[in-house]
Order: sequence, then structure tokens, then C-alpha cells
Amino acid sequence: MGERHHCVPLVQLSRQIGFAAVAGLAFGLAVGEWAQNLQFIGDIFIRLIQMAIVPLVMTSVIVPLVMTSVIVATGSMSGAGTGKIALRTFQWMIGFSLVAAVLAWALASLIKPGAGMVFRGELDSSLKESATEVSGWQDTIVEFVSKNIFEAMSTATMVPIIVFSLLFGIALRIQTAKTGDDSVLSFIDQVQQIVLTMIRLVMYVAPIGVFCLLASMAGDVGFSVVTSTLKYLGTTLLGVLIIMALFVVVVTLRTGLNPALLPGKLADQTTIAVTTTSSAVTFPTVLRTAIEKIGVSQRVANFTLSIGLTMGSYGAVLNYMIVVMFLAQAGDIQLGFGEIVLGMALAILLNMGTITVPGGFPVVAMFLATSLDLPFEAVGLLIAVDWFAGIFRTFLNVNGDTFVAMLVAKPDDEIDEDVYYDRKHVVADDLDIDEELLVKADMAD
Repeated sequence: MGERHHCVPLVQLSRQIGFAAVAGLAFGLAVGEWAQNLQFIGDIFIRLIQMAIVPLVMTSVIVPLVMTSVIVATGSMSGAGTGKIALRTFQWMIGFSLVAAVLAWALASLIKPGAGMVFRGELDSSLKESATEVSGWQDTIVEFVSKNIFEAMSTATMVPIIVFSLLFGIALRIQTAKTGDDSVLSFIDQVQQIVLTMIRLVMYVAPIGVFCLLASMAGDVGFSVVTSTLKYLGTTLLGVLIIMALFVVVVTLRTGLNPALLPGKLADQTTIAVTTTSSAVTFPTVLRTAIEKIGVSQRVANFTLSIGLTMGSYGAVLNYMIVVMFLAQAGDIQLGFGEIVLGMALAILLNMGTITVPGGFPVVAMFLATSLDLPFEAVGLLIAVDWFAGIFRTFLNVNGDTFVAMLVAKPDDEIDEDVYYDRKHVVADDLDIDEELLVKADMAD
């Protein structure tokens, strides 16, 4: 969502969107149905985001596949045991990402945060039919491959587009390596940068778009907008707390360290995370905490936390799957087993960096809705309160990375218990982290 030096303006933009959301809700509840006259402005904002999704997803899949420096492990990762550390890092990250996705589905199915959003207007019949169509898992997989990629692009059918982009990226990488000609890659990279710039421009009018969307929605469905908002945020917060508790239990059992000391040791990074909603800004503190307060070795902390900065976004996985369930419930759509599994897979892939969708939560929400044929009517509400959801996501992302570093370090005795119990003091070396990782970290928050 921007380079590191753009973090403050982005925080200010998030706050402006939050204020616009509150104002829009109040205005819509006050004037009633007349507020629906503002819907067209909100629709334009949503369409501007939708317009950029297809070229953005295609370039965001192709470019990293061809370039060799997508994720740069630190120079300190060398010597015996490097492979084991990398393997354990990915195992724990993928494992907790799966837990987050399943937990999000379970909580959203139980609490039903989107069930109160009963729209008076009819949903597009073809959209609802396609979203509720029941098919076997074989048919679902077959539909991942499009017979006509241009048709998939024209209808924004995202999964076939992703599959095509993956194949195209692999083929382009082979061809580039064979010929040494990277002109096609340069062209695609330039297209991506232009689309990113376009999205950043669109986001500057987000407060106006969100105000109109929320005003219209509040005027249409009334006070249930507020209750649905609270249920959505409450579901996300409950999921974050459950996963945090699970992290603590697993870390305690695997390391044998006293969990009562963790709150004090994690206090600094937690404070920065919830006040900035930025993993990138919090990263230096996370690194120092892991080494100087937890006792994780420098080499494990450098590698695991660097990878976790972009791939260890458990809060994002949780939130994305809740978004899927919220949109389905808001449109009174029953997701089949295949759609639920696909939703979980997309949430994890968005987190793991295979599909990099920059531009912030609005792009992610629209991507999920488009991929699963879910209605867009409630997306504005989710965008409006994303600053609060971002606090929850960043809190879990940041602390989850520290817990994973502890789990990775323990089998090789790379946690110094003297440091953990304050019997010894160490100082972390400076880490020259790739700027690209900081940019991607902000995308996940």
C-alpha cells in the first residue's frame, strides 16, 4: 500500500476513511431513504477499484515469478542447519495460516456477522445463481482452467486468470533465461507500476466513496448496519484472541518457557503495531524484541522474521476468510464446500505472497468478492471499518511472527534462556531489510 516513507499519509487516509464512515452512517440514519441518492457515487468508487483488479492480479503473479529477488533472505542465513530452519519456518507459517482460515469459517458460521444485512433491492439473479450453484469438486477444479482467457478477463473470473498468469509467468521465465531478453518482463512491470499508481489515486477519493456508500446503506437497511459492523469486528477480534491463545499454548509446550513473561516482553512491539497498524514500521522493534528480550539467535530471527514480514500474516488470513463469509451472508448466499475451500485457499495465497494484490483492503475485498461471485453491496461497510480491523490484523501478524521465530529456534537450541529470564543482555545487529518486503508487509495490514 505504499513505500515505507508513505506510512504516515496512509495512516491519515485510514483515519479519514474512518471518520467518513461514521459521518456517512449518521447521515444515512438521520435522513433515511433519501440517502440512497448518493449510492451512485459509491458505485463509481467501487467500479474504479474493480476496473484495476484484472491487470493488477495478472502482473502481480507474473512479475514475481520471473524476477529472482521477490523474497530476499538475509545474508546471515548460511552454514549448517539453514535448510531445516527454512523448512520449519514455512511449516509453522502454513500451519497457523490454515488454522486461521478454518477458525474464521467456524466463527463466521456461528456468529453470522453479515446475516443482518438484508438488502431491499434484488441481487443480480445471474450472480446469485452462479454463487449458489452446487457442483462436485471435480467440476470446481475444471473451472479453474478457462477455455478462453479473454472471456475470463471480460467477466473478471479471477481463478482462471490466476492460473493463466502462473503458466504465463513460468513460460516467460524460461524464455527470458533462454534468450536473455527481458523486454516483455519490463513491459509487464511498467504496466503493474502504472496500475498501482492508478489505485493510489483512487484511494485518495476513498473517504468520499465510503461516506456515500455508508450513507446509502444506512438509509436502506437502517440500524442493522451498526449491529452488523459490530458483529464483523467482534468476530475478527474473537478470532485474533483465540489464535493468540493457541500460539501461547503451543509455544509454552514446545519451548518450556514461562508464558507469564510474554506480555511484558511483547509490550513495545504490540503498542507500535496497534497504534500504527503497520508491520513494516513495527519490524525493527520486533527484531530487537526477538533477539534482546526473547533470546532468539540473530540468524534465526533475521530469516524467520523477514519471511514472516510478508508471509506470516495470520491476522490477514483470518480477516479475509471472515470477509468471504460476511459477503455471502449479506447476500443470503449459501456457499458450498468447494466455495468455502476456495475461499480459504485464496485467503492463504493472498497472505503467502503467491498472489500479491497491493492497494490495500479495498482491492483485497473486491478481489475476493469477484473470485467467488459474491455480491458487492456490503463491501463499502467493510472498507469503512477496516482501520479497526487493521489494528486486529497487525496485532496478530506482529506477535505471531515472534512466536513462530521461537518455535523455529527451539529445536536447535537457538533460544538463549538466560536472555529470556533476564539473566543476560545481548544487542541485536542492524538488519538491512529489502524495501520491497516492507512494502508488501503494509499490504497485509
